Amino acid sequence: MRTDVWQQLYTDLTLGVQADQDSFAVALGDRQILLPIRKLPDGRGVASLILNQAGFSVLDALADAVAAGLHDYAPEVVVAVPTLGLPLAEAVARRLGHNRLVPLGYSRKFWYDEALSLPLSSITTPGGGKRLYIDPRMLALLQGKRVVVVDDVLSSGASIATVLKLMDIAGVAPLAVGAAMLQGDSWRGRLSLPVIGAFSTPILHQGAAGWAVSPQQSA
Repeated sequence: MRTDVWQQLYTDLTLGVQADQDSFAVALGDRQILLPIRKLPDGRGVASLILNQAGFSVLDALADAVAAGLHDYAPEVVVAVPTLGLPLAEAVARRLGHNRLVPLGYSRKFWYDEALSLPLSSITTPGGGKRLYIDPRMLALLQGKRVVVVDDVLSSGASIATVLKLMDIAGVAPLAVGAAMLQGDSWRGRLSLPVIGAFSTPILHQGAAGWAVSPQQSA
C-alpha cells in the first residue's frame, strides 16, 4: 500500500488507475495528485481524499482552485462542513479575503438549540448516528449575507443535502457549494445550486484486468 498519496503535486503521472492497482491520478490544472483506491462494501471502488492527512502543497493547490471558482459569487461568509471540510474551508476563506468562517459541528454544546440540528449520514458513515449542528451564536454572521458552503468531498450528496437543509432552517440561502473532490455523479440529483470542484473522480469497478472506470457513476 502506497504511503505517498495526497502528499505532493506531480507533473509526470498518467491520469487514471496506476499500474500498482492501488492508486489513481487526477489532474489539477497542469499538475496531478495521487489518490489511494478504496474498495466500498458493495465491491465498487473510489479514489479517496483525506484532507487533514494531505501535504500542505496539495491543500494549497486545492484551496486555490476552489477559491478561484467561488470568487465570482462574491461571498461574504464561508460555511465549513466538518470534519474534513474544515481545513479546506479555512484556506478558501483566507484566499477570499475573509478574517473568519462559520463552522458547523457534530458536537453538541450545552447552549445549542436542538431545533438547529439534523441527523447526518454519508457514504463513509451510512449508518448515521451523528447530528449536524449550527451554533445559535453564529446566526447573526450568516443571515442576510452572501454565503457559500465548503466541504471536502461530494459523493452520495447525502451530507451536503443535510447541510443545505440546515441552512434553510437557519434562514440562510447559500449561493454555491465548493469542494475539493466531486466523486461520481450521484450528488448531482440532490443539489440545485452551483457546485465548484477542484477535480472530479469516477466510480470504479474491479474486473479480471483490475480496476476500471464504471459505466454507472452514481455512488
